[in-house]
Amino acid sequence: MTIWQSAASIEDLNSGRPGTLIEHLGIEFTEIGADFIRGTMAVDARTRQPYGLLHGGASVALAETLGSMGAVMCIDPKQYQCVGQEINANHVRPARSGLVTGTARPVHLGGRSHVWTIDIVNDAGNLVCTSRLTVAIIRRGSLGA
Repeated sequence: MTIWQSAASIEDLNSGRPGTLIEHLGIEFTEIGADFIRGTMAVDARTRQPYGLLHGGASVALAETLGSMGAVMCIDPKQYQCVGQEINANHVRPARSGLVTGTARPVHLGGRSHVWTIDIVNDAGNLVCTSRLTVAIIRRGSLGA
């Protein structure tokens, strides 16, 4: 049984990357399961901090990208939109190269908010970062200018 109300294909998700932070950081959506969404990001010059390690902000960008896209696929996008409300991250292991892979799964799918947990692992499958994202679900047109 799937959680998705408006599921997109991997191709659809990746087609929205051009001209965004997602494209700039090299984030790619790679898999959609019954209750998760997964994507990768290279650890390279775009995503490293000055000491040669994966920048924590890049990990958070990957986490928010995956969780937000998951939230969007759990709502009716003609009536509602999702906006990030809060995110936190625990960076537990450095990454210096290769790919990191994030997997987002919902903890709570409510009518007004969603909570997602996103785990990011290195090529060896070791946890690099764990993050929790809260997304507000708002009616379309309710955001002011």
